[in-house]
Formats: sequence, structure tokens, C-alpha cells
Amino acid sequence: MDARLLTLARERAGLSKAELARRAATSREAVSAYEHGAKSPTLDTFDRLVQAAGFELALRPIADFEVAGEHRGAPILVPDRLPTLPHDQAFAVIDLPLHLEWSGEARTKDLSIRADRIRVYELVLREGTPADVQRLIDPTLLIEAFEDLNLPSAIRAAWRPAITRWRGR
Repeated sequence: MDARLLTLARERAGLSKAELARRAATSREAVSAYEHGAKSPTLDTFDRLVQAAGFELALRPIADFEVAGEHRGAPILVPDRLPTLPHDQAFAVIDLPLHLEWSGEARTKDLSIRADRIRVYELVLREGTPADVQRLIDPTLLIEAFEDLNLPSAIRAAWRPAITRWRGR
């Protein structure tokens, strides 16, 4: 288990090592040893510590991006799956990177506002990298907005099979 992940969970929960140890029914010394990498907890122990900090371990599928067409000489990459984003990420206020919003429009977008979310999804599907897709696109929200997105026909056609497949799940 990654010691940095345990430290991050504890610090984000605002817990001391002693308090995390108390909540997880272990010793402060054990928590310290895990966080410093001196000892490696079992998966069950790690899960118990993370839960005691108020988090859960989760398996998330890794998207495989395939070329599904071409637009203006560039490949259109579409993932075979997308994990549902955590609520705070799906509806975050974000600053778009320059490669997505280079036209001079406001780069700060509030994904809780449907019009902003649609604009971001249009930009990401047109210009985004696989990392942008995974960081900014929630599949359920994309399905809901897909018909309202202003997309070139090649990009719409490339994404439509994935949208149809995800809608059927």
C-alpha cells in the first residue's frame, strides 16, 4: 500500500496519527510506521485505516481510448468507458487549460451550471486529451447533454456509439 495515500487520507480528514489509530483500533506507532513506509499494512488493515479517516477504497476501470474517426486531420479518441466522477469534481468550478480555451473567452467555468458544463464538454470532445476527458467528463452528464452539444458531425458520429452503449447499461 502507498504510504502517501494513507497520509493524504488522514490529513484531509484533519486527524492526528493518534486519533486515526484510535478510530481504527490500532496504535499510533503502527500508523506512523505505515505512513513512513517502515511497515506495509495488509489490504484489510489499509482499508480499515482509510475508512476510519472517512474514505473508502474503490476500484475504477481504466479507460482504453481508441481512434474512432478523424476531424481536421487529427484522430478522434473515444474511451470504451468512463467512471462516474465524484460529485465535487463533476460540478466543480474549473479553470480550463489554455489548450482547451484559447479563444479569449472566460476560462473559468462552473460545471454546476448546465450552459458552462455544455461548453466545457464541447471543448473537451473537440480539443481535449484523454486526461481531459477523464478529469472533466462525467458519463451520465454527457449522456444527458449530448444532443445539445454543438459538435462537428465527425466528432458527434465518433462519440455516438459510446453514448448509445453507455445509455443501455
